[in-house]
Amino acid sequence: MSIPIVWVLDDGRPGTFNQALGVAEALGFPFTVKKVEYNKLAKLPNFIRGSSIIGVSANTVKDLCSEEFPDILITAGRRAAPLARYIRKISGKKTRLVQIMYPGKSCLKDFMLVAVPKHDKIKIKGNNMISVIGAPHRITRDRLREEASKWLDKFQNFPRPFTALIVGGSTKNRQFTTAMAKDLAWKVNELINGNRGTVLITTSRRTGKQQEEILLKSILDPRYIYRWGDKEENPYFGFLSLSDRIIVTGDSVSMCSEACATPVPVYIYDNPDLLTKKHKRFIEELYKGGYADPLIGKAAEDEAPHLTLNSAENIAKEIRKRLDKEK
Repeated sequence: MSIPIVWVLDDGRPGTFNQALGVAEALGFPFTVKKVEYNKLAKLPNFIRGSSIIGVSANTVKDLCSEEFPDILITAGRRAAPLARYIRKISGKKTRLVQIMYPGKSCLKDFMLVAVPKHDKIKIKGNNMISVIGAPHRITRDRLREEASKWLDKFQNFPRPFTALIVGGSTKNRQFTTAMAKDLAWKVNELINGNRGTVLITTSRRTGKQQEEILLKSILDPRYIYRWGDKEENPYFGFLSLSDRIIVTGDSVSMCSEACATPVPVYIYDNPDLLTKKHKRFIEELYKGGYADPLIGKAAEDEAPHLTLNSAENIAKEIRKRLDKEK
């Protein structure tokens, strides 16, 4: 095969789109992002939507069908699977489908590769399925170097070492409480006691105003603070690239996966009342794999660079392997 035509579907949800985008970037071929607009019918189960354009706007269909169909289509999330299967069908099965997250058992045969997170406990059925730890992401060594160069001047006058504190917050099924915020702040202060440096703090839209205020009042100076919604550019990637250690709350698979893509020590705030069963399974995988340690108020016995996590690259390798078999 010559250089393949690659599309990545953007469903408007950063959490799923960035996973697909990370795989496309790791694959290394030029690719085109195709935006998808859904309507309320996209909420229907996939076994009803089938391989169809049900749940997709007319403008999206017009755009996708106005060009040569891709050789490879990369999608993430349940909603994208019926549209991906439709594109494969009308392309005369030319298009090879790569799906991140489980699309449903009724359509697995249509996909060249389906990558599911281990913590979802989906049974692997057939050689077109693989399991990965965490979420694919866009953090690579090259990107960390680029971001470090971009942000270095911003933080050069702050004392080292840098400890990044990446705070998520409440989820659909769990609350990040004020008591948790106090507990997190205490553990952060204890961890860096005696080797203080600067704490680089970033909050999210899910943190909560009271919880945010507790963290910002309790964590000792020197600090650099980025509140969710601040007008300046979010330094999140600068934090990842420049920090000497990272602390992250365990409520987000994506945030934990991205933190573990860096080579520095990673600590996870894993309060059991904040985590769902899936999140607990995921974090245990990180601990067992040597990617991170629990935040317990003191440093790990061997606070040293750890294994780095890059599920996007693992998925890309599997795609390339399957393409090579076709030659």
